[in-house]
Amino acid sequence: MNAEIIAVGSELLLGQIVNTNARFLSRQLADLGINVFYHTVVGDNPVRLKEAIKVSQERAEFILFTGGLGPTKDDLTKDTIAAQLGKQLVLDEEAMRSIELYFEKTNRVMTENNRKQALVIEGSVILKNDNGMAPGMFLSTEEHKYMLLPGPPSEMEPMFIKYGQEAIAGMFGKQAKIESRVLRFFGIGEAALEAKIEDLIDQQTNPTIAPLASDSEVTLRLTARDDSTNSAQSMIDGVEAEIMARVGEFFYGYDETSLVAELSKLLKEKGMTIAAAESLTGGMFQQELTSLPGASSLFKGGFVCYSNEAKIELVNVNHETIDKYGAVSSECAEELAVNAASLVDADIGISFTGVAGPDELEGKPSGTVYIGIYLKGHPVHSEKLNLGGTRAAIRRRAVKYGCHLIINRLSGTRKR
Repeated sequence: MNAEIIAVGSELLLGQIVNTNARFLSRQLADLGINVFYHTVVGDNPVRLKEAIKVSQERAEFILFTGGLGPTKDDLTKDTIAAQLGKQLVLDEEAMRSIELYFEKTNRVMTENNRKQALVIEGSVILKNDNGMAPGMFLSTEEHKYMLLPGPPSEMEPMFIKYGQEAIAGMFGKQAKIESRVLRFFGIGEAALEAKIEDLIDQQTNPTIAPLASDSEVTLRLTARDDSTNSAQSMIDGVEAEIMARVGEFFYGYDETSLVAELSKLLKEKGMTIAAAESLTGGMFQQELTSLPGASSLFKGGFVCYSNEAKIELVNVNHETIDKYGAVSSECAEELAVNAASLVDADIGISFTGVAGPDELEGKPSGTVYIGIYLKGHPVHSEKLNLGGTRAAIRRRAVKYGCHLIINRLSGTRKR
């Protein structure tokens, strides 16, 4: 099933608010195996909204609307859709009573225009609003499905999760079970990964395979629909096995995890501690790691040593190392990693030094990064990277690569 999301509100076009509803709904619909092919934003104008509906009806089977369900004159979404479908607006008594109770509880006088929020399109399934006043709606015609949701995310998101998903499941039959799993990869680009599994993507029907690239990572969302949860999961398992056979060396985790979360998990499993010395990244690695619960059991301490003097005075890097090789070097990265671990008695030391840009440093171009990795009892090792992107992107990617290097050093490719 193909879907389009139409966000209604002039404030979106004016840039006064960001259309986070479309992002939320796209992710939720992907989990349900529904393809979102278009996002549309239209102002509070019935003529233009009617035109947007006509266009959407030509290219989508399922059309979702957010916004325009409120009490004011510019809230015209349901009026316009009802007119387009040749249907009437009728009063929903339960919604009306809920609105009246709200005003009673808050000791406020209910103006007459608030009754408008209890009007719904005849024949629609009502989606209760537990966090506001205007209910949502779901209705079907022979050719299309329509869902109307409120604009405020605090109302729309819980309504969709609690009631909207149930309505969508009814489209596939009450027995349909939809399962989804996200595979996360690092160290391979989107194009390279897709090339390795292109035939699987071309053949996809059920399960579906949806690639997504974001900031040096690639994810594959696998979604299956079947009569039982176990059957859907089994279908996903089969596709995952084929994918892992081809690109498993780049896999690091599932669903909403991250490289730093996987590193934290691995350190806890092994009962190991870590320390860091950061020049290039300015403390980003330490901030990421300590933002996770339980960090005190694995993070011993660290140093932000941006200047050469700080590297020498705080982390005991030799003058000769800086003079001979420079701060942007494998030699400096390795000393930083060893000394950081030694100074706080940690099992692992990691360091980041390099050129975030935009200018060169020590004759080395922007994006030159050295990461030092030291495991107590083992020789120190460093990795040179040539990263692209903005200054901020280079620093973020360096932290991800650091996590990735330690994970691989400790355990190799992670398995489920």
